[in-house]
Amino acid sequence: MRKRLIDVVSRTGGHIGAGLGVVELTVALAYCFDSPRDKIVWDVGHQGYPWKILTGRNDRLPTLRQPGGLSGFLRRSESPHDQFGAGHAGTGLSAAFGIAMARDLLGEQYKVVAVVGDGALTCGLPYEAMNNAGHSGRDIIMVLNDNGMSIAPNVGAINRYLGSIIASPITVRIRERVKGLIESVSHIAGGQKLVDFAKTLEESIKNLWSPGMLFEELGFRYFGPIDGHNVAQLVQT
Repeated sequence: MRKRLIDVVSRTGGHIGAGLGVVELTVALAYCFDSPRDKIVWDVGHQGYPWKILTGRNDRLPTLRQPGGLSGFLRRSESPHDQFGAGHAGTGLSAAFGIAMARDLLGEQYKVVAVVGDGALTCGLPYEAMNNAGHSGRDIIMVLNDNGMSIAPNVGAINRYLGSIIASPITVRIRERVKGLIESVSHIAGGQKLVDFAKTLEESIKNLWSPGMLFEELGFRYFGPIDGHNVAQLVQT
């Protein structure tokens, strides 16, 4: 898929970086959810090039950004799989919350997923959406694609918060010690129970220091961090 994107966009032009970064995530979403019945909302439109490929538009991809061709972003009039049309970051989660509210008011049953980049969290709108969604208790899934980039390197306190906690020296030292404990007891009698305990301890430490605490306090149940390039891990999560 990446080869296809590079081949096409090198000729048509377009925002290719975001799409290259979400190939595995896009595959996992297409596998786990039943689009267009389930609603997948991409916060940044140019993340959607792999989505176009997997939702019946691969043959038209060479018309990307050409007159009469595919849009450079996601467009509702282009495909029933495009739930929200946007080019910039920050609006997707609010749109997804609105879709979830409409679903519940109509008594319908489907999943709503918002794919939000860490660059979007430099905007205020996602926090309003999280505030409302967390308070409402509505069933909505937010995927935070924390790739450390937007149109340029991210800046600000939230960027530092997301980027520094998992990589902090304290966390790294604790995780290395837990890893050593696992390796030292795995071969002794009864060691498997100790291994299981050590892994649980590591997960608890990770959750204690991870940026997920922010989202938990806003009413979301947090799972992660997850390797966004590991399809099997994404599907399992």
